[in-house]
Amino acid sequence: MNIKEQIQYDLKEAMKKKDTFKRDTLRFLMSAIKQVEVDLRKELNNEKILKIIQKSIKQREEAAVQYKEGGREDLYEKEMNEAKILKTYLPAQLSDEELKEEIQAIIKEVGASSLKDIGQVMQVATKKLAGKADGRRISQKVKELLP
Repeated sequence: MNIKEQIQYDLKEAMKKKDTFKRDTLRFLMSAIKQVEVDLRKELNNEKILKIIQKSIKQREEAAVQYKEGGREDLYEKEMNEAKILKTYLPAQLSDEELKEEIQAIIKEVGASSLKDIGQVMQVATKKLAGKADGRRISQKVKELLP
């Protein structure tokens, strides 16, 4: 079962259980996926769907920070709960140690020797680690490991 099919299945289950919060969150995600499919005029693969999910999570987390700063705990909780639901569709995230090992291997593979090679490392790392770690963590670790 691919990610899109899993989301559709979970949406049906949420409807059966009358879980309106999860239903609405998954409907919003499905509409975002369908919008991209319509724009591109083709069915999306799992990799592209993962990018949409990651973007949605990032938007919710950024909005949550804004709500928290504005003193709106209710909206902060809503955004964080939506992000939590969406995160269930991402592959397991790499631990810091696993991320470090992966990036060290990529640095060797690319032959990077200094920070000026960060572009090459990031290009390979973001493709290879898509869904397993967010771009911010990857970038931070690459900067840490390159001399």
